[in-house]
Amino acid sequence: MYLNPRIVGCGERTLVLSHGYGASQAIWDKVLPHLSKSNKVLLFDWDFSSAAAPKDEEEEGYTFSRFADELVALMDEVNLKGAVYVGHSMAGMVGCIASVRRPDLFTHLVLVGASPRYMNSEDYEGGFDKSDIDEMLKNILSDFHSWAKGFVALAVGTTDPSAVEPLARSFFAMDPRVAHGLARMLFLGDQREVLDRVVVPCTMVHVSGDFAAPPSVGRYMQGRMKRCASAALETIDSVGHFPQLVAPEEMLRILDIVLGEGRLAADVVEEKSGNEGSLAEAEVNGDVDAVAMS
Repeated sequence: MYLNPRIVGCGERTLVLSHGYGASQAIWDKVLPHLSKSNKVLLFDWDFSSAAAPKDEEEEGYTFSRFADELVALMDEVNLKGAVYVGHSMAGMVGCIASVRRPDLFTHLVLVGASPRYMNSEDYEGGFDKSDIDEMLKNILSDFHSWAKGFVALAVGTTDPSAVEPLARSFFAMDPRVAHGLARMLFLGDQREVLDRVVVPCTMVHVSGDFAAPPSVGRYMQGRMKRCASAALETIDSVGHFPQLVAPEEMLRILDIVLGEGRLAADVVEEKSGNEGSLAEAEVNGDVDAVAMS
């Protein structure tokens, strides 16, 4: 199985952790010990990650639809239904598309820093002007390593080596041609219409200081998910695009509400305001037994 999947932990419920552009499953290392204590956790690497077996792929071959098909195929292959899916960045919209095609596979979508469109337009604020995107794509082609070094620093938002190094390793290992093709797919694409068809309950998680997917994007997504059984929005007071690396305790607090309490974050806002200290602080230390999948 070329996506390098593995299942960690045990429990009746299964959690799928799906990384985004330039990353690998290593970005979940800070939250995995806690989550695997009471859940089976499926992790994998998209084929653009150096940890996954390489594929001969033209730039035009990268589409959200293709990634959604691969996610569905992986979950079918491991006989997984009714999972809680945590999709970071581009993997958030991949999960949305997959849930439209196969809602039986998912009970809840947690969309972390997800965005249906990164480009600004007259009726939408995505975070980037077209000229910014054109310049970024040019830099990826001309000097990928220099661009990646600057992008990683901006995306993480901290100099903490424990947060920077896992992402830097996976970014620098990418093939520049692959990185360019994926960037075109992401930053020139428009997946907003998908939001109209999502019915699985969702929790959007955004970082207050995220340059790539600010909270305004989450509010847009929440407002557009009219058919969704429930759409909650949580904002983490931090910086960067990777809360699982920079603010793992806050990320776990939100996931504990979705998982442990069995209720959406929106359902406990009033309770939290009246009893702020009642939520136990998430623990991120512990041993993990990993089972590699063939």
